[in-house]
Amino acid sequence: PPAVRGSEGLYMVNGPPSFTESAAFQRDSGKNCKAVAFSKDGSFFAWCNGEKVNVVNVTRAELLHSFDLPKTVCLEFSPKNNVLATWQVYATAKDGTAGTPNLQLHDLRTGKCLKSFIQKKMQNWCPCWADDESICARNVNNEVHFFENNDFNTIANKLHLQKVSDFVLSPGAQPTKVAVYVPGSKGAPSFVRLYQYPNFGGPQSALANKSFFKADKVTMLWNKKATAVLVVASTEVDKSGASYYGEQTLHYLAASGESAVVQLPKNGPIYDVAWSPNSVEFCAVYGFMPAKATIFNLKCDPVFDFGTGPRNAAYYSPHGHILVLAGFGNLRGQMEVWDVKNYKLISKPVASDSTYFAWCPDGEHIVTATCAPRLRVSNGYKIWHYTGSVLHAHEVPSDEEMWQVSWQPFLDGVFPERAVKYQAVPSELPRTEPRPAQAYRPPALRNKPVTSSKLHEDEPPQNMKPQLGGTDKPLNKTALKNQRKHEAKKAAKQEAKADAHQGPAQVRAPQNAPQNAVPAVTTGDPEVDKKIKNLKKKLKAIEQLKEQAAAGKQLEKNQVEKIQKEAALLKELEDLELGV
Repeated sequence: PPAVRGSEGLYMVNGPPSFTESAAFQRDSGKNCKAVAFSKDGSFFAWCNGEKVNVVNVTRAELLHSFDLPKTVCLEFSPKNNVLATWQVYATAKDGTAGTPNLQLHDLRTGKCLKSFIQKKMQNWCPCWADDESICARNVNNEVHFFENNDFNTIANKLHLQKVSDFVLSPGAQPTKVAVYVPGSKGAPSFVRLYQYPNFGGPQSALANKSFFKADKVTMLWNKKATAVLVVASTEVDKSGASYYGEQTLHYLAASGESAVVQLPKNGPIYDVAWSPNSVEFCAVYGFMPAKATIFNLKCDPVFDFGTGPRNAAYYSPHGHILVLAGFGNLRGQMEVWDVKNYKLISKPVASDSTYFAWCPDGEHIVTATCAPRLRVSNGYKIWHYTGSVLHAHEVPSDEEMWQVSWQPFLDGVFPERAVKYQAVPSELPRTEPRPAQAYRPPALRNKPVTSSKLHEDEPPQNMKPQLGGTDKPLNKTALKNQRKHEAKKAAKQEAKADAHQGPAQVRAPQNAPQNAVPAVTTGDPEVDKKIKNLKKKLKAIEQLKEQAAAGKQLEKNQVEKIQKEAALLKELEDLELGV
């Protein structure tokens, strides 16, 4: 069931199909609930109500522990539920001496505090565990300290590079790998390195290394199988002034040592990147609006392009068979639900004013929510089936706020993957299609027929996999149009040649030429032949440039000028071939 936190207190709701308030969890009606957390398997739940941190066993509905930590603002369980980490805002003592430790690690079996640390920043406050809890790591003064088997009194290992500003442990079984980010300084590039614990002996022992300029911060994403990491590097400011999002680049590092820059065919920000749970594909949403979304394989080649649309986020379902592309934040909440095995669109629901989106662990349901403080009006949540039906909607009273909603997690394999449905599942709620906003029309045009004027044409989705039988990439509309033009011109030229060379000037092809070769037509004047050959070469280069432009590639200034000369070159070629 989802847990809901807001000004009305904290409560749990039974999941589909009943959506009633859960009797297993006693509602906490305090208005001060600052933080909540489920354990990774969903069996434990912890919250701070401004007085105490309480931990309950959700399945048995019993209170396990109550810790006297009223100022706690962050909570997290270790992967196997042995430890609860709590963080309070750090405060120095009145006389300016160091404050008391504000990060506590509690043993959930005994309720004892295992260790307290001083952790000043809220960002990356929580130690990171390997999934089996054999190691735990935290960043202390730009070096990573490792503890083994939850013994926090002994530092078992240290990873010390110039200045480690961020690190991520790999998911899954042993051996654990570590991705570390070291920001560049004094003209040196930033880099991300992958190590296998505990081999930290300098650059030679690294599994992979990728250095890059243009990075003020990075996001590192491991795939589920821990074979590769995606790194989104971004600068705070775009020096070219093209975007106020700063500038982003996407890099790929494999644990086998390969690394690459992922080439994105449209300029602009990278809004979101998500690994498929199958670990062999990832989806990127990028480019100035309307944004493109593309699925890439592990060679960083595009596999499927979703065209362009109003979107800035991508969410794979837990089983990886469905992908939702959505436009939240400053976009209107349009969602596209795709079956990614067959690349078919399932539904296009709209969840306007959403500040939160999450898949239910069953891979069938979705929650969207409007939460404060991001939006203070119309707070509430909706539970959808991915086919577009709203199964349950809850709006809080106008004088109240909702701050958070989160699904109870379950381990992989608890819910089996089900076949994809395309028909909207029945719902007891009436379907409310949002009314399309009427465009403003000046009085002079109000009684005249509507002419549609789009600011831009959206690109259609297209499969980028090589088609059977041919290795060419599928062409989009513009490229096809250019190809047809090209073929028409070719045919016209051939006819013109045939007409011009009816006379004795036509030279027969040499006997040893293959039967299907086009006979080389000459004018009898070697100088003119040479010019014709050169012109054809230039025209061929222009065709290639036009195809690249049609595929969305940004052309250089000199390339654009080349294309503009096409008409003059064609005229010259025609004159030479006709012998004018």
